[in-house]
Amino acid sequence: MSDYKHTLNLPETDFPMRGNLPKREPARLQRWQEIDLYGRLREAGQGRETFVLHDGPPYANGSIHIGHAVNKILKDIIVKAKGLAGFDAPYVPGWDCHGLPIEHKIETIHGKHLPPDETRALCRGYAAEQIDVQREDFLRLGIVGDWQRPYRTMDHVNEAEEVRALAEMVKQGYVFKGLKPVNWCFDCGSALAEAEVEYADKKSDAIDVAFAADDAEALARAFGLERLDKPAIVAIWTTTPWTVPANQALNVHPEVDYALVDTGERLLVLAADLVESCLERYELQGEIVATTSGTHLEHLNFRHPFYDRLSPVYLADYVETDAGTGIVHSAPAYGVDDFVTCRAYGMEFEEIKSPVMGNGVYAEDLKFFGGQMIWKANPQIVAKLEEVGALLAHEKITHSYMHCWRHKSPVIYRATAQWFVGMDIEGADGKTLRQRALEGIETTQFVPAWGKARLHSMIANRPDWCISRQRNWGVPIPFFLHRVSGELHPRTLELMEEVAQRIEAEGIEAWFRLDAGELLGDEAADYEQIGDTLDVWFDSGTTHWHVLRGSHASVFDHPENRDGPVADLYLEGSDQHRGWFHSSLLTGCAIDGHPPYKGLLTHGFTVDAQGRKMSKSVGNVVAPQEVMDKLGADILRLWVASTDYSGEMAVSDEILKRTADVYRRIRNTSRFLLANLNGFEVERDAVAFEEMLALDQWVVDRAAQLQKRIETAYAEYRFLDVHQQVHTFCARELGGFYLDIIKDRQYTTQADSLARRSCQTALYRVVEALARWVAPILSFTAEEIYEHIPGERRASVLLETFYGELQTLDDGATFDRDFWEQVLEVKQAVNKCLEDARNAKVIKSGLAAEVTLYVSDGLRETLGRLGDELRFVMLTSEVHLTSFDAEGGQAAEATELDGLRVAVVASPHAKCERCWHHRPDVGQHNDYPDLCGRCISNLPEGPGEERHYA
Repeated sequence: MSDYKHTLNLPETDFPMRGNLPKREPARLQRWQEIDLYGRLREAGQGRETFVLHDGPPYANGSIHIGHAVNKILKDIIVKAKGLAGFDAPYVPGWDCHGLPIEHKIETIHGKHLPPDETRALCRGYAAEQIDVQREDFLRLGIVGDWQRPYRTMDHVNEAEEVRALAEMVKQGYVFKGLKPVNWCFDCGSALAEAEVEYADKKSDAIDVAFAADDAEALARAFGLERLDKPAIVAIWTTTPWTVPANQALNVHPEVDYALVDTGERLLVLAADLVESCLERYELQGEIVATTSGTHLEHLNFRHPFYDRLSPVYLADYVETDAGTGIVHSAPAYGVDDFVTCRAYGMEFEEIKSPVMGNGVYAEDLKFFGGQMIWKANPQIVAKLEEVGALLAHEKITHSYMHCWRHKSPVIYRATAQWFVGMDIEGADGKTLRQRALEGIETTQFVPAWGKARLHSMIANRPDWCISRQRNWGVPIPFFLHRVSGELHPRTLELMEEVAQRIEAEGIEAWFRLDAGELLGDEAADYEQIGDTLDVWFDSGTTHWHVLRGSHASVFDHPENRDGPVADLYLEGSDQHRGWFHSSLLTGCAIDGHPPYKGLLTHGFTVDAQGRKMSKSVGNVVAPQEVMDKLGADILRLWVASTDYSGEMAVSDEILKRTADVYRRIRNTSRFLLANLNGFEVERDAVAFEEMLALDQWVVDRAAQLQKRIETAYAEYRFLDVHQQVHTFCARELGGFYLDIIKDRQYTTQADSLARRSCQTALYRVVEALARWVAPILSFTAEEIYEHIPGERRASVLLETFYGELQTLDDGATFDRDFWEQVLEVKQAVNKCLEDARNAKVIKSGLAAEVTLYVSDGLRETLGRLGDELRFVMLTSEVHLTSFDAEGGQAAEATELDGLRVAVVASPHAKCERCWHHRPDVGQHNDYPDLCGRCISNLPEGPGEERHYA
């Protein structure tokens, strides 16, 4: 027996089977830096249409977590896909650097009560350190961007531009100073933005309190009675006893019916629908003696339970009757609705009682409770109410309550003098900021679509935006207020520009060490230089101004920037409808009259396989750094692409293991394609599409169809579809059909034959396309594939565009798409029958078999077009076609395919030692007794085999 291995075209490639990603990826990163990949991408993009994805800045505090990885990978996939689609797609990463979390960290490390200048210096240094740590992890994920020149909100130029953005909003009249209840955290010592508040369970004292009627005759008239023959009270219910000392009014609903209930010793005023539940709670018996509507109670006076003052009744639509008493106790300093109602009834700012200081302690001069922390005062207030006979009921309840998202401690509404952006102030165009923003939402594309309704609801119902904070580490609100009138300096806009210039040179520190006399001269004594800083959401919310139009304007050269910067896309987690998307929308509409973005894409949060939130205490945290060290960044990237990001994104070790299995399928397919291109030179060996074998034309056509779908999926941000379609193509069309079939032709035909070169041309076209399809997702692996493809290469696959050499079959082709789809289905059915025969020990392999296909007339005509080459498609030594109803057909195994039965028998012929087919002429050739005639013709000295179809 001779060895014919040297006569075969066996696969050969340096592309390794094992990815060994944790080791190879860092070397790839090093090479990207050496060739300045990002710089080359910008050069390649010159003259193209620009696509701008504006990076929402992560906070510069702590190592990145799996959520950061998801966010940055999604952005990177989009930017790379846009580059491959022919856009100039710059990516400038950014960081949010100011704000309380960093300042709190410095207080934790260095202690509180540091000098403000020292605090700011330490905060700036800490933020810079955190950025360096996070940058390394983002780079390791394979995120390509301008990492040498990112934007940081603490860069002096950005701090200055933020002041200028504020000046624009002042110029348009949207900024005002007012006393309003705002979310207040005692631990922060500052107001909180809506996005900084979360809800958690809290145990509270729920009390019913009696307010005695001040004018019994007036109350009698309101109920249509001549007089009252016993004392009368109105009952309120509240879960915040600490607000009772600040009570200044009582609210009733104008359209609700109220009852006067005789309980024996006194009369109670309650909502008629709640009489029964209230009496049960008070353990009283009672009878309704009269009813009236809420409108008749307006302006009646009741007495505060332990202070010598009156609480008038005001009408308010927000009063509900699903619980409580139907009468709301109103403390305007500690409730937004209360505040609005009291102000509408003429209560002046200076009349509003606000005894709670910024640290949560009552002012010393508050009678009975001065100097006490409000939470600790609750029991004493309850005791005082009981002492004066005003406590009707008391119980402990657990309910959902506002908490600070940083400190996890309860927050309150607290009326303080703050700076606001007015939602309902009309601009020069006659539209309010709320109207502008709602109109802007209508022009924005949302992915997923439900984001539109969510953001619309938030804008439609939100109060004015409190933009001032009382902290050290933040961009200042550089206002000078007249010490007597409290009015802004008449040259405020000019002064703000002068301050901005100083900040641009020296940072925010320039404002805090400024002597007012330097700007105001002799007027300085008449003006107060305020120390408030801007809400950190104003920092990130104005990056469209100070990044897209400011520090990186030349990068984001977008035609629509003439009327203010407009990014094509903002992409963040779904919580940013109330955060960055929200603040950016308001500042964009206030400054430029429109949103700073065309589209908003949101992704869900990461959870474990059981749907639980990631928690160190539960032990289900998946750290991206550990995944990269163990499996590689490409596995993490593939997991992101393979997950429906519109909802919660489940991740675990087992899920990542399954992802690695999919990766291996793609890698092994790529390796097979590359290995069978050995000896192929494109310019010399490529075969024109019209001269290629029919099966090769089909696979190129299949790739062309797939590429259109992939390009569309990328354009519509459907990365799960990209993942699924590429995987299916590798597993079904390639691995389960084409690659199996072409092995015989690749290995056994002559090296330079049309049969082999046609196949290699198809493999070349497919792998060129495949490397680009997966490049946005499997960036490291795509580079590796790309480098091993024959022919001249650019420095990176990311410098390419989607492959343009994939041709399609003509509509009238004899071997069209429908033909090959039928053949593929028949082959799958035959494969199952061959597997059954192997398991039954009828055959040892497919090539040791002969099959008879009992087929319908239509299927017989289709398969018959392949002639003798049908056996190569079915991977058997012989295929016989016969009528579906022919004798012996009943013995054939039925298949799930209509019109097909299959009979499998072992071939009676000897095996060719070169191609392994069992053929009748093996042993009949004297010079080559162990070869079939086909293999003899395919030897180097032979005339060669002719193939037409497969």
